[in-house]
Amino acid sequence: MLFIFIISFLISTVTSMLIIRYNHLHNRFTGDHPDITPQKFHTLAVPRIGGISVMLGGLISTGFMSLKGNPLLNEFSILLICSLPAFFSGLLEDITKRVGVVTRLLLTMVAAVMGFFILEGELTRLSLPFVDKWLSFMPLSLALTIVAVAGVSHAINIIDGYNGLAGVVSALILVALAYVSYKVGDSFLLAACVSAIGAVLGFLVWNYPNGLIFLGDGGAYLLGFIIAEVSILLVNRHQEVSPWFPMLLVVYPVWETIFSIYRKKFIRGQSPGLPDGLHFHMMVYKRLLQWAIGRKEAKQLLHRNAMTSPYLWGLSLFAVIPAVLFWRHTIALACFIVIFIALYLWLYWKIVRFKTPKWLIRREKENR
Repeated sequence: MLFIFIISFLISTVTSMLIIRYNHLHNRFTGDHPDITPQKFHTLAVPRIGGISVMLGGLISTGFMSLKGNPLLNEFSILLICSLPAFFSGLLEDITKRVGVVTRLLLTMVAAVMGFFILEGELTRLSLPFVDKWLSFMPLSLALTIVAVAGVSHAINIIDGYNGLAGVVSALILVALAYVSYKVGDSFLLAACVSAIGAVLGFLVWNYPNGLIFLGDGGAYLLGFIIAEVSILLVNRHQEVSPWFPMLLVVYPVWETIFSIYRKKFIRGQSPGLPDGLHFHMMVYKRLLQWAIGRKEAKQLLHRNAMTSPYLWGLSLFAVIPAVLFWRHTIALACFIVIFIALYLWLYWKIVRFKTPKWLIRREKENR
């Protein structure tokens, strides 16, 4: 497993370096250019094809597995093949800027269908007696599997807004999945997680804190797909793993997506597909960070983008840590999901209603 990690990490690191080094050759197509949209918080054009580094890390580590005659090669190759529709739908958006969210979701659903039939990645239980009975009906199982895979993939893309945010959150989730895969003795799922972790960390070498390359939609959809498929396969293969374990792991990006849809549709009266600047991580950037270091300092700070992410890493750990501790216990996991959602809503409400302290106002006036 260490060999897989090292190869994946090195390939991803070198690939990211080459993309950055030769940025002038492809920036016209691959650059994420700053503009006035509410979801852009960088000032220079940055390549947004970091997903290529993650994919190559997985592909080349697979190649080395074949050279060593590793018995995990077939399953690992199938997982990457199934991920291709999701990955390429995002990558095409990164390059052309013309692939809509509906098209990306549809192609991710195609990837989910491939995983369902080729990899046997199907939702068969949720530890809910009435629901589990109906999941034995294949069309219903297929429908819920498609929704779950596409939903998680899109959720990872939703939180991809700041240097190191989606990458580190994905890595934390993958580490938790790797731990439980190790505990239940599933070598294939452990190898898949280890390869993905190595690829993400190689990308993060250049992404955090300086933001020299972005994950992009291709990378976000790829990581989301791998997380979803590994989660489904882990629950399917091992009855001792509660299906609420992966649900708690991904509760932060998934709830961010659900709350975003609710906020846009029912509070602001706009299409859920339209971008806005009110995601939780954006509110942290706009209000909490400026309060913590001062508005004047925040505007001048070179790495103010990257300073947002650690707040969200901490929030994600409120889900990941109890998930790892109670991965067998459905009731405990369900309770922690409720607690996390309540914590998220409370924090969001506090930040939205945030009032600048008088002492900070005085300090800002002195600095002007």
